[in-house]
Amino acid sequence: MDVMVQIHEGNDERATVARVNAVHSRETLEAPTREIVTLYGEPTPESLALALAATVEARKASRGEAFTTGEIRIVGDEGAVGETAYTDRNTGEIIKRELSIPLTVLTETAQEILREGGQGIRRLLANLLMPEWPEGTRRALGFQFASSAAPVTRPSDQLAAMREADAQNFADDE
Repeated sequence: MDVMVQIHEGNDERATVARVNAVHSRETLEAPTREIVTLYGEPTPESLALALAATVEARKASRGEAFTTGEIRIVGDEGAVGETAYTDRNTGEIIKRELSIPLTVLTETAQEILREGGQGIRRLLANLLMPEWPEGTRRALGFQFASSAAPVTRPSDQLAAMREADAQNFADDE
């Protein structure tokens, strides 16, 4: 997953920890979207991991379809809320969905991301927070996030998948 992280230096988003926008890219077919993470307030490895966790969970919610675009806000006590859109492989139409990810799910995924790549996340934030940036320059850095290739699987995900499959079996019997 191609990610660009930037720091918003204003104070207009008090409750928002981060915002993630998935932007469609026509430049390459290998990475059709780029995730733009905007961190508000004092950025920490945990806030960046929460934003990356929201992206991973949004991709899981698209159920393997080509993730096209979306906007997700990570709010301190609420988790992540927003809208995602993806292209249905069968019909080719764009499907839009409201997205709500509980804070407990985000925190669990963020902890796994920090265990996998915490050192890289800390290094990225250190580079963003360096005082040597030219005056008036927007602080933003891009990187490749490899964890989306193998989404974090938790027992709760497996249980939800089994319940969904079980419900579909009952629907077929009627």
